[in-house]
Amino acid sequence: MTTPNNRIESFYGRWVGVYDIIAATIAPTAWRARAVDALELSRGDTVVEVGCGTGANLPLLRERVGASGRVVGVDLTPAMLQRARRRVDRAGWDNVTLLRGDATRPPISKVNAVLGTFVVGLLADPAAAVETWCALATDRIALLDGATSSHPIGRLCNPLFGAFVAAGTPTDSAWQTVRRIAASADARHRLDTAVHRSRNALRDNTTNHRTETFAVGFLGLVSGASACS
Repeated sequence: MTTPNNRIESFYGRWVGVYDIIAATIAPTAWRARAVDALELSRGDTVVEVGCGTGANLPLLRERVGASGRVVGVDLTPAMLQRARRRVDRAGWDNVTLLRGDATRPPISKVNAVLGTFVVGLLADPAAAVETWCALATDRIALLDGATSSHPIGRLCNPLFGAFVAAGTPTDSAWQTVRRIAASADARHRLDTAVHRSRNALRDNTTNHRTETFAVGFLGLVSGASACS
């Protein structure tokens, strides 16, 4: 029987090259930098990115914590981690560690900050996962995700956004992907629900909340300070 984690690993393993291109397109460096800025990192900090994918955020995180800090990327898919390791090796960073692991149970202990970008929509219980991440962060946590737009221009593009979400949802076969695209409103609703629950969990478990939106409302950045900080 195929488990959700097996499905995610297989799907993103097959499409890792396409994912790398799309990830850079839908969330260019400027928006990713805003998510990293929301963590308010200092030199020497330790930061973890759950669902680090191919490592698009690693250069930004490493720049903020410096050579004296530590960056840890966690992802479930070996093919994603392999591509992320190429980035790390090319840059020669000895303070960036990549770990294979489940985002809902990251193999880490207390750290200064936790970043999650475009990952909560893949989780069966995103709220519980975010609660776990909040408990790990001593300083701040930030989430960058896509969701249905309420912007006047964005509303016109919501059906197209739904088809995009459906196409990127892990499935066992191409036929299942086609069926999901045909029912793209359902895929969009599932993502919206996951994002809504994750953001509420962040707000419930942190203080000093901040919210920003980009791309005519399709991307949202929510961050908060650890309740223990």
